Amino acid sequence: MDTSKSYNLRTFALELFGIVLALLFLVPFYFVIVNSMKSFGDLLVNSANLPKSLNFDNYVKVWGIMNFPKVFTNSLIITVFSNLGLVVIGSMAAYRLVRFPSKFNNLLFLAFVAAMVIPFQSIMIPLVKVASSVGLMDSKLGLIFSYFGFGISLTVFLYHGFIKAIPREIEESATVDGCSPYGVFWKIIFPLLKPMSVTVILLNSLWIWNDFLLPLLVLNSPDLRTIPLATYSFFGQYTKQWDMALAALVLGVIPMVAFFLSMQRFIIEGITAGSVKG
Repeated sequence: MDTSKSYNLRTFALELFGIVLALLFLVPFYFVIVNSMKSFGDLLVNSANLPKSLNFDNYVKVWGIMNFPKVFTNSLIITVFSNLGLVVIGSMAAYRLVRFPSKFNNLLFLAFVAAMVIPFQSIMIPLVKVASSVGLMDSKLGLIFSYFGFGISLTVFLYHGFIKAIPREIEESATVDGCSPYGVFWKIIFPLLKPMSVTVILLNSLWIWNDFLLPLLVLNSPDLRTIPLATYSFFGQYTKQWDMALAALVLGVIPMVAFFLSMQRFIIEGITAGSVKG
């Protein structure tokens, strides 16, 4: 096929539109990175100009003020264990709902879907009261359990649609070979869920890592602060330290960007490994 004939003005226009759209999405990153290397005075004078020199003083100051290793560890622990729980609980619940349909299971699935549209702000006060009554306030464990509750609806919904596409014949063959119900799920079904598991982990990680409101409600001790809470400390009632805050934002975003780029390879591998041939 002659590619020169297939490449026409319409294709060029679409490519140009894609490039312009990509640049528009990158503009906020430009302002954040560029201004994080300026002094507060230079930032106020002209925020669009490039810095006169690569100045990392803001990063050095922010690293100490935030106690970045500590807040990074807190965010990492909360994100990792929340994801582990959501993947395990969500996949098992979705499998049960799909493979054992009943009126109760159908209503339960509808309840999961309905919970996705409930605004978080409407249940903040009940959440604090319940967490306080069971002793889960001001603890990482309490925050992780809260993420289980708020993230399980979307997780079950995503797994539910993916499991429906897996043929039952695979499970029946494993059962004939003497595999137990738990063995069928963990040895046969769960490996096939790898593409969706990667998607669930990415979506939940972006949400949990960058979440501000829920940690603000549950965590009170300075030693338990996550990166968003530590970044908020640069915004006071009368002063806003934009130079420090932008450097803190860059430090907080870098781990998640690196995680996303590293997981892209596993998305492709997971789709290949999890594909089912008829």
